Amino acid sequence: MSAYDQVSKGSLKFKGSDSPIKKKKKKAKSEREKFARAIQDEADGQKQEDSAAHRVTVVEKTEAERKFEETKLKRQMERVAKAATRSHKENVYEFNKKLEHLSEHYDIPKVGPG
Repeated sequence: MSAYDQVSKGSLKFKGSDSPIKKKKKKAKSEREKFARAIQDEADGQKQEDSAAHRVTVVEKTEAERKFEETKLKRQMERVAKAATRSHKENVYEFNKKLEHLSEHYDIPKVGPG
């Protein structure tokens, strides 16, 4: 008698589930082929219509979308104009000046005697 004789053979099951999970049945090959042919015929018909008509679809934007894009472009132009007014040297000078006026909060305060 081997140590593996008592091992259950088969798939593992979740606790509390008495019934196994049911799998969906696959369609028969004939049904799949019919479906594939129908889709192919439909696609061929659309290609012929599109090539024959040479239609151009124009997507109109709503008034809100147009206003949003206008304001977005306007703000971007303002940012570019503001950044272009000062040179890098001036920006560094302004930043250092700002740092000089800040309190030195990162210093370690002296606590206790000494």
